[in-house]
Amino acid sequence: MHEAVQEQLAAPTRRSVADKARPETLSIEQEELRGVSRTVAEIHWLLLILVLLYIIFSKPGPDSEPAISSALFFYAAFVMGFRYANFFRQETRWKIALETWAMIAVVTWVVWFTGKLGSPLLNAYLLAVITSSLTLGKITTLAEVALIAACYVFLAGGASLEKITSLAFVGGLAAQLAPVLLVAYITTMFSADIRYGLTRAKLLSETDDLTGLFNRRGFAIAANRLFAQAVRYERPASVLMLDSDSLKAVNDEHGHDAGNRLLRQVAAAIRAELRSTDVSARYGGDEFIVLLPETPRKGALEVAERIRTAVSNVPLESGGARVASTVSIGVACYPGDGHTLDALANRADHALYKAKNQGRNRVEHYS
Repeated sequence: MHEAVQEQLAAPTRRSVADKARPETLSIEQEELRGVSRTVAEIHWLLLILVLLYIIFSKPGPDSEPAISSALFFYAAFVMGFRYANFFRQETRWKIALETWAMIAVVTWVVWFTGKLGSPLLNAYLLAVITSSLTLGKITTLAEVALIAACYVFLAGGASLEKITSLAFVGGLAAQLAPVLLVAYITTMFSADIRYGLTRAKLLSETDDLTGLFNRRGFAIAANRLFAQAVRYERPASVLMLDSDSLKAVNDEHGHDAGNRLLRQVAAAIRAELRSTDVSARYGGDEFIVLLPETPRKGALEVAERIRTAVSNVPLESGGARVASTVSIGVACYPGDGHTLDALANRADHALYKAKNQGRNRVEHYS
């Protein structure tokens, strides 16, 4: 079994621990923002097309058309420069927030020249609200709705303070803002549900169903990030490779359900002896792997011994019988035993194989 694991780590046609993590170098938030950014670009062009159609079919007055056309020109230049001139190396929420503010400014300008609060383009504010709701969260969206409300008051144009504070004006303003608030609320709720679903799907794709630990993919993503920090700051780190000594015998004598309980029991013992900064995973079959950041050889051997003792002290209960449960553990440490995570995993596996050959239920360091 261990030869197969070594072969998987060494085979050039298969992906190593580091290779598995490369597609995940972008965070899930960056992937989400990239997807939303494409939608934001389409919303920009939708707003431009909407105003152009208004100019073509409604034919605004001679004073209004030049002002609207110039606004469209500068807005199109803003969109082209902001989106396609690579001013930003990556998508950020601040970038999208600036785009929504520009959108609100353009809509306010166009609405001012097309009838103010009676403009047929007044509902174009909804495009900015939808953009904010998709990416910027409830608080920012609420702030943008407040900004739009201020624009409504500005568009009231020349109204006295007494009129603006009158019940009739406030009621009319609330009625006009009601669709904006409703769209903001519904879109924000849908966005939160979608984000939760994506997060949940990501968690399931990186977690082993049986033990609740990371699977190999999840370990690759988390461990490579931590190990890169250890290399960058020249800090120690250690890898433990563990294997259940009795899984095959338990499966043969007590059934696979008992074997699954044994694996869950081993996983629980591993988890109980680790810090929150450590990363553990079911590496496949009855094998587990652990990365211990900020841990030199002595500390790694102590952790491995605690895990070995914890597993051996709790036999498996199966059909009224108490079945002995032990693990063998191999240890490899950075920088002495290797300078990459793949090398450490490979050498910890060699040490594990040595522990198996020397009688099992023991800890061995790579040498």
